[in-house]
Amino acid sequence: METFERIVDYLDGIVWGTGFRFGGELLPIVVIALIGTGVWLTLYLGFVQLRRLGHGFAVTSGKYDDPDEPGDVSHFQALTTALSATVGIGNIAGVAIAIHWGGPGALFWMWVTAFLGMATKFTEVTLAQHYRSVTGPDQDPTKWEGTVAGGPMYYIERGLGPKWRPMAILFAVLLGTTAFMTGNAIQANTIADSMETTYGVPVWITGLVTSLLVFSVIIGGIRRIGSVTAVLAPLMAVIYVAGAAFILIVNYQTFIPSLGLIFREAFNPTAGIAGTGLGVFLTTMMWGVRRGLFSNEAGQGSAPIAHAAAKTDEPVSEGVVALLEPFIDTIVICTMTALVIINTGVWDDTVTTQISLSGGDMSYVSQNERGGYSGVATPGEALAFEAGRPTSTAPGSPMIAWHEVALTELYEDAEMTQPFSGSIDPRRGVATSADGEEFTTLWGPAVESGAPLTMLGFEHGLPGTWGDFIVLLSVALFAISTAISWSYYGDRCAYYLFGKSAIVPYKVVYVIMHFIGAVVPLAAIWALGDVFLGVVILPNLLALILLSPKVKELTDSYFARKPWIENYEAHKRAREEVKAGKRKSAH
Repeated sequence: METFERIVDYLDGIVWGTGFRFGGELLPIVVIALIGTGVWLTLYLGFVQLRRLGHGFAVTSGKYDDPDEPGDVSHFQALTTALSATVGIGNIAGVAIAIHWGGPGALFWMWVTAFLGMATKFTEVTLAQHYRSVTGPDQDPTKWEGTVAGGPMYYIERGLGPKWRPMAILFAVLLGTTAFMTGNAIQANTIADSMETTYGVPVWITGLVTSLLVFSVIIGGIRRIGSVTAVLAPLMAVIYVAGAAFILIVNYQTFIPSLGLIFREAFNPTAGIAGTGLGVFLTTMMWGVRRGLFSNEAGQGSAPIAHAAAKTDEPVSEGVVALLEPFIDTIVICTMTALVIINTGVWDDTVTTQISLSGGDMSYVSQNERGGYSGVATPGEALAFEAGRPTSTAPGSPMIAWHEVALTELYEDAEMTQPFSGSIDPRRGVATSADGEEFTTLWGPAVESGAPLTMLGFEHGLPGTWGDFIVLLSVALFAISTAISWSYYGDRCAYYLFGKSAIVPYKVVYVIMHFIGAVVPLAAIWALGDVFLGVVILPNLLALILLSPKVKELTDSYFARKPWIENYEAHKRAREEVKAGKRKSAH
C-alpha cells in the first residue's frame, strides 16, 4: 500500500505540480486552464449564467417539455441525473478537505469556480446536445442501453473534425477511467470511512452493501437511473440543506463573523489546519478551486453525457438547465456545509481519536519553514515519546500525523489519562512502551477531515444524535446516487470506444471498483481521483474554447426564435391527450 501511495503522490505532483510560479508559489496549469476557460466563456457569451438563469429554472420545471422530441429522459430527469453525480461526497467531504488544507478562505474560491463553471457547464452541455448521436425513436420503453449518446468525445470528433478523433478517444479513455475513481471509488470510500468512524462497521461490509445497491440500479440503464435520481436528488438535497439551515439559524450570532472570516482568509490566509494555508494565498485558492471542480464538475466533461440524453431538439434549452448545477451544487449546498463547519467552530478543533498506527489516515510530517507541516516518507528509525509527547519536534524531524497534522500528544487509553512513553516503530506500525508492552493503536487529540469533520459540525449544531444521522444519511444518499450516475458516464465512454457489447462488462468492472474503493485508504483514493480529474479536463477545455463560436451562434438563434413558446403549446396538448386517454405512449 505504501508503494501505491508513493506512485499516486508522484502522479499528483506531475498533474497539480506543473505550472507557473507567482511570488514563489506554484499555480498549476490545470487551475489556470479551468479559470481561464471560465472567464473567456463568461465574457464571450455575455454573462450567460446571470442573464439566462431564470430561463433555466423555467425549462427545468417541465412546462416546455415536448414528449415527442428525441431523447431518453426529461429535462428534469437529465438535471437530477447530473445533479446526483455532482451533488455528492464533494459537498460533504470535499468542502471539509478544502477548509482543512486551505482554511475558511477556500470557500470563496469554490464560489468563484462555481460562478465561472456555470458558463462552462452551459457551453459543454449545449455542444453535447448539438453533436450527440441519436439512433432513432425508441419504440421499446424498456430499452436499457438508451437511444442517444453524447458528450465531449462526440463534440470533439464531430465539431472539430475527424482529425481530432485521437483527442476524442483520449478523452473517452480518461473519463471512463475517472468514472471508476472520482465518481465511484471515492464515493464508496467515504461511506465506508464514515460508517467505520461512527459505528465501527468494517469497510468491506459497507462496500459490499453499497456495491449491490449500485448494481441493482445501473443494470437498468439510463431510464432506471433517471427514475431513481429524480427521487433521490431532491430528497437528499432537502434533508441536508434543512439540517444545515437549522444549525445556521440557531447560531445566527456567528453568521456574519463567519462570512467576514471567509472573505478575509480568501485573500490574506492565516489559517489552514494542515499548515499549508499559512500565509499562502495561492495555496488557499488552489484548494478551493480543486474541491470546487471536484464538487460541481464544470469543465470536466462528465455532466454533458447525462444532459445529452434529454428529450429536446434545441441544444440551448438543455444548456440553460445545466446552468443550475454549479449554482445548486456549490453556491447553495457546499456553502451550507462550509458555514456549518465554520459557524460551529469545529474546523480547527481537536477531538479524542483512536490512532491506528498502520491506518490509512496516519502519515508522517515534518515542520516546514512557515510553521506548517510537509509530508515526509515513513521514517526508517523508531520515534521516541516521553510523557505522551515526541522527544524531537525540531524542524525537519519526522512526526506522526493524523490527517496530515502532527500529533503532539499520545496516550495509551481512550480516556487519555495515561501518557505514552516509549518508542514507535513506523515500519511495523507498533508502539512499545517503556515497560515493554506493545500497542497497535494509541489515542490522542487530533483534527478531523473529510466527512467526519462535517459530521462533527452537525453533531455540535444539532441536538442528540440528529447530526450524526443527517450526515450519515446524506453521505449514503449522495455517494450512492453519484456512483449510480457516474456509471452512465462511464458506459457511454465504453460505448463510444467499443460499441454496445462493452456496456455490460464495463458495468461489472465498475461495481468491482466500487467495492475496492471502499477498502483503499482515504488519502490515496482522493489523490488518485485528483490526478485523473486534472488530466481529463484539458482536452475538454480546449474543445470548448475552439467550439465557443458555435455555442454563441446556437444561443443567439435560440433566444431570437423563442422555440419554447411552441414547446409550451405542444406540452399542453400532450397533457390534454393523456387526460383524455388518447395518448398511448411517449417516445
